[in-house]
Amino acid sequence: MTSQVEPCAELMLDNQLCFALYSTSLMMTKTYKPLLQALGLTYPQYLAMLVLWENEGITVSEISARMLTDPGSLTPLLKRLESEGLLQRQRSSQDERVVQLHLTDKGRALHEQAKAIPACILKASGLDIEQLGKLRDDLIALRTQLQDAL
Repeated sequence: MTSQVEPCAELMLDNQLCFALYSTSLMMTKTYKPLLQALGLTYPQYLAMLVLWENEGITVSEISARMLTDPGSLTPLLKRLESEGLLQRQRSSQDERVVQLHLTDKGRALHEQAKAIPACILKASGLDIEQLGKLRDDLIALRTQLQDAL
């Protein structure tokens, strides 16, 4: 015979902000998957390419900071993008410890194909552009607050 703990609303899974964010993130990734497969990218690779399309010549440290990830975990992803012919990694002439990332022509061409993705995500969300923008802004504010609390 197992005993159950007294239910506590504060500890119910569906009442947790972290679970709402986590499960929504899983669904978002699943929504992106077929769109990105058409481009030959995984979701983390897509995020890296978004940064590179904004900032050609960025360093590994800079892209890591932008993506809020560790440079060591990003290196295999960048090597894969390089092996796919989407970018080139080049050591800086001023400091050989610094690796700069440059898009190839193939990487730039992929940008054109990717332009359709935001509209697909908007449609799948069931929100209008203003609602989606507000949600994004609220999540960024929450992320900033959590970063500041660390």
